[in-house]
Amino acid sequence: MEQERLIVISMLLLAAAALLIAGAILLRDWQLRRSEKVLNRRIDIQQQQPDPEQPPAVPSRQRWLDHLANYAAQWVDTPLGRQLVAEEDRQLLDQCGVNDIRGKALFFATRVLLGAGIPIIAWIVRADEDVLHLLIIGFFGFGIGYMIPKWVMLAKAKERRRKAAEELPLLIDLLRLLQGVGLSIDQSLHVVQNEFAHALPVLSKELQIASQQYLNGRTREQSLKRFSTVFDNDDMNSIGRLIVQVDRYGGAVQQPLQQFSERIREQRKMEMKERIGKLTVKMTGVMVLTLLPGLLIITGGAGFIAIIRTLSQVGT
Repeated sequence: MEQERLIVISMLLLAAAALLIAGAILLRDWQLRRSEKVLNRRIDIQQQQPDPEQPPAVPSRQRWLDHLANYAAQWVDTPLGRQLVAEEDRQLLDQCGVNDIRGKALFFATRVLLGAGIPIIAWIVRADEDVLHLLIIGFFGFGIGYMIPKWVMLAKAKERRRKAAEELPLLIDLLRLLQGVGLSIDQSLHVVQNEFAHALPVLSKELQIASQQYLNGRTREQSLKRFSTVFDNDDMNSIGRLIVQVDRYGGAVQQPLQQFSERIREQRKMEMKERIGKLTVKMTGVMVLTLLPGLLIITGGAGFIAIIRTLSQVGT
């Protein structure tokens, strides 16, 4: 009996210890998420601060969008906002470069307005329909209005991924050149994001966000996490890891960057050859549809005319 009591007490102590450990882990994760959320909001606010050198005049359309974004921003962090702007949508906004307070608020407001506005307009236009048709129109109208903002963001994200892949070889060459003249990683990234913003419009903005996060207290690895993963590009992930390793351990990176640049260029050549091969196959169908009828008319037209005349004379 005493042994069973000891076993029960030990099991209760183990369960209490497990609950304490789980509670500590959950509390730590909650604190990390809260600090990251506060830091992201601070970065968003700093990015939205106006430039004092620019004139304060704002167009009426911009003021209207600002009022709409400010009102919708109050709903983004609510349960309804987390449903309409889900984690997948936030990643998509990241790829579009607008995953800040203003971008999420405008995405939320656009979904609400289109999701409710399109069915209402359809019901006004087709007011003479019966109830079943009105319900069908409302269902499809809501679905189309709900998905239109995401379709637009998908197209824009695809375009930015393509531009980022095109800008990557130039970024590697610039980093290799700046590292070769003796600049540090911070100086090299600062030169790239400020002096070459016109040549690297997509990657320079991502590097600017990474630098802002680094200045606000994040480590180099944490600040480059977005740069490495936002476009789902393995080459950008490799460049991010290389920058982290150089910043942590130092060393010469000219030779690895040169080899990496050559590998990317060879990969792009192979992709171009693949596109040319596919284009050749597609052009075969175009030639068959366009050139073959004309070729048959030119080569066999006289013979067909002669046969038709002969048959017409036989008939008479």
